[in-house]
Order: sequence, then C-alpha cells, then structure tokens
Amino acid sequence: MATIWPFRHFGLKVLSVVLALFLWMIVSGEETVERGLRVPLELQQVPAGLELTGEVPTTVDVRVRGASGTLSRVSTGDVVAVLDLRNARSGRRLFPLTPKDVRVPFGVEIVQVQPSALAMAFEPSASRRVPVMPAVDGRPAPGYVVGSLEADPKTVEVIGPESAVRRATEALTEPVSVSGARERVQQSVTLGLIDPSLRLKNAGTATVTVQIVPAPLERSLHNRPVHLRNVAANLEAQAIPSAVELTLRGSREALARVEADDIVAYIDLAGLGPGQYSLTVHADSSPEAGVTRIEPSSVQVRIISGK
Repeated sequence: MATIWPFRHFGLKVLSVVLALFLWMIVSGEETVERGLRVPLELQQVPAGLELTGEVPTTVDVRVRGASGTLSRVSTGDVVAVLDLRNARSGRRLFPLTPKDVRVPFGVEIVQVQPSALAMAFEPSASRRVPVMPAVDGRPAPGYVVGSLEADPKTVEVIGPESAVRRATEALTEPVSVSGARERVQQSVTLGLIDPSLRLKNAGTATVTVQIVPAPLERSLHNRPVHLRNVAANLEAQAIPSAVELTLRGSREALARVEADDIVAYIDLAGLGPGQYSLTVHADSSPEAGVTRIEPSSVQVRIISGK
C-alpha cells in the first residue's frame, strides 16, 4: 500500500490556494450588473420533409446578469438562442423559449428571454419544374427588334413549401442587355425566384440567347438633301447629286411617328481641302427606326476656294 505524503509539493499547493483566493477576491469585488442583448436565434433539427413558412425570426432579446468585467467581455456570437424543432409537425406550432435554451459563456446568467414563446408555421415540402423566362433590357440598334428568346436550361426544379410551389409559374433571369445590338446576343445570367420561400434545386444560372432581327416594315424617304458638314473656312462645297433616297426599317408604330425632317443625310468634310472627292453619305437615325439603305450610298463632292 502506497504511503500518502500530505506535505509533498507543499509549496505548489500553497501557491494554488493563494491564487484561488486572489481570483475569488477579484471576482467577489466586482459589481454584479444586468444587461439587455439582442442575440441570434439558431434553429436546429428541422424535420425532413417540412418547410418553415411566413416570417421566421432571426433574433431574440435576452437579459443577462454577471460580473461587470465578465459582461464587458461578452461579444457578438458569445450568446446564442437555440431552438430545437425536432418535434415540429405540419401546421402552426408554438415553441417555448426559456433561459436554458440560450448558450452563454461561463459566469453569465440568463435572467429573461423575450419572447418567451415563438409561433411558427410548417408545411410539407414539395417540388416541381417551372419554365425559365428570359428577360431583356434596353433597345437594339435603330431598325432592329428583339426576336426569339431561348434559355438553357428551359426549365428548372423549384423546392419549398407545398402552397408556394403550387403558386410558382416561372423562374426569372437577370436581364440581358440588348442596347444597340444588331446581331444575336448570348449571355450566362443568374436565375431567381420571386417568392423568397422558394429555392432552386440546382445551380442558379442559365445561358440566354436573344435573336436580334431587322424590324418588319420599311419606309422610303425620297429626295432628302445631303447636308455638307464641317466645311473649312473660306471654302465652298457642292454635292452631286445633292439629294438621296433613304430607306427606314422599324415597327409600324415607330415608322408612323417619324417625320421626314427627323432623318438627316450628311457628309462630313472635316479636314478636306479643295478638290474632287467621292464620299460616303451617312444619316442620323431616329431612336426607334433605323436607316438601312442610302441610294446612292456615295456622291461626288467638289470643294473650291471661296470668293
């Protein structure tokens, strides 16, 4: 039988007692205070096949008590309310929330929790496939319109509460910009759902292809004068022929709104000196109807010194 020596390591034992006494004196000398905190609510053990519906609280208010020094060191995340939902069933349920459901650091006591109970509604989980509806933003170049839109994938599977899944009709895409486009636009975009209670089963991206096609109708403007712009000082210029024919393309409504004077045919003579030139004719387009043809497309321009 081993012999017990009560005075073995006597110095260490005395030091431990002194330190413990010192710590006790420090703690006992601190003032006990209470403080109100808003802490995160953590939901655990949600049964498989059930979905939470409606507004789900993310925080609760608690009142804590402890030494002033201890509470001063409590930071965000040190105190967390945990609600166990393993016994949840379909329908509206009431779950008590007590101080024992709140995790706190050593030396901190929970005095009160508000609210003392939480009402939550549950529904069976459901899923189904809905079509992907591409969205576009902006206008194509004048004389062009948006044609067919395609999304890949064409459908996606949505998951959520049974009633919300029944109401779901489509998944939306982030808008694809077609501003100024004259040809097909293809872009990978994010998918989304209007109802926040729903979610996508798989990755939320799709490739959207937007066909840009010429507008369906044409309109001709005859004998439109060719304006000579930026003629240098002390020079004179003349275009032969001095008028051209313009062809516009757009929707019926857009073409009906265009006045002849809205479309200006011109040649830019900036930097040109005296001489004979064959120059391309340009035209200012309407925002809604584009110039698709200028006849003739180029004219002879004679520049001479002014008198």
